[in-house]
Amino acid sequence: METIYFKGKPCHVYGTMPSVGDSAPCFHLAGKDLAQVQCNDFRNKTVVLNIFPSLDTEICARSVRRFNEEASKLEDTVVICVSMDLPFAMNRFCTLEGINDVVFASAFRSPLFAQKFGVQICDGILAGLLARAVIIIDKDRKVAYRELVEEITNEPDYEAALRVLEKRI
Repeated sequence: METIYFKGKPCHVYGTMPSVGDSAPCFHLAGKDLAQVQCNDFRNKTVVLNIFPSLDTEICARSVRRFNEEASKLEDTVVICVSMDLPFAMNRFCTLEGINDVVFASAFRSPLFAQKFGVQICDGILAGLLARAVIIIDKDRKVAYRELVEEITNEPDYEAALRVLEKRI
């Protein structure tokens, strides 16, 4: 169990994120059209999991916009934006924001995703949501990068994630 913060107040995440070099757990999530989004859909691609609490916050929305603009331009790379938001909200967000280059996936019916990746907030005001994190999974399904953002109200370190991605091209 790791400690993160929401506006300076401690809260905890269940489990531990996989370490760099570990095999990434497989996942089964719900896409914005309710169809299943699963790890096997992205064979031979580098996968960026952009994980966050909710699209209804500016910081989360900003991370989606940034990864849509930056990482989605990289060859053989897919960005999957994961939250507990319902697929209907994800679809609405994509339409309003003109987001086309990332995959949206909801963990609302996949509690094991949050536990396997160590991102389930288990106490505090945001209990039940996902922590802010970035995990890069290489083409061999190994974790190449991981960041659990310590203060939920901060954005992830985009530059560090993008440097890892650029090395993999």
